[in-house]
Amino acid sequence: MIRTEEISFRVGTFQLQRLSINIAKGEYFVLLGPPGSGKTIFLECLCGLKKIYSGRIYIDGRQVTNLEPRARGIGYVPQDYALFPHLTAEQNIAFGLRVHSYQHKETQARVAETAELLDIRRLLSRRIHGLSGGEKQRVALARALVLQPKILLLDEPVCALDEVTRQEVCVQLLDIQRRLGLTTIHVSHNLEEAFTVADRAAILNAGILQQAGPLDELLAKPNSKFVARFMRREKNLPYRDNTNHKK
Repeated sequence: MIRTEEISFRVGTFQLQRLSINIAKGEYFVLLGPPGSGKTIFLECLCGLKKIYSGRIYIDGRQVTNLEPRARGIGYVPQDYALFPHLTAEQNIAFGLRVHSYQHKETQARVAETAELLDIRRLLSRRIHGLSGGEKQRVALARALVLQPKILLLDEPVCALDEVTRQEVCVQLLDIQRRLGLTTIHVSHNLEEAFTVADRAAILNAGILQQAGPLDELLAKPNSKFVARFMRREKNLPYRDNTNHKK
């Protein structure tokens, strides 16, 4: 469903380096890594907000490397949600539909359907500044889903929430993803979060893909010291540093 072939991107001294990833249709894929590793930049390259320096991006077998963001069939929820504070929740959710010139009746129907899916109909008339973090997150998700994308990109979608709310929202995200059959990439630096939702995961560091696979495999067979430390399983490294041991 999603395939990147050695995509590279440069900004300042940072470089996303020849990153190749394959993500299956309907998969919930978590991209892990420390802050500054390039996770957000990778999402922005996928959805067309940043133009890659080299490489190719394919979605559903179609090359989209040079397509405009709105032509890629992707729903994107940025980390700060990017909601319009002067608009109501309903107006925020409907914004993309109006940009795409949907008729008023269909816009209303889609907004109502999406709000029902996320259980936020009670929020539709409220202004953004009066919403809690969890409520803002659901409105931002509704704005992405109302366009019925094939792919959903979530950038640290629960990092601003308290621990209890974070777990609840992760469970809800997985439920929605399964019901809609969305191919999803979820950026996070939190292992517990990843284990709640992921079919597979990849670990990124300094713009370089370190390892990808099921989380159990990353735990049991880390391919480097960095991956082992990130997964908190240094004892599972397939080698030992014996340079200071006597033979």
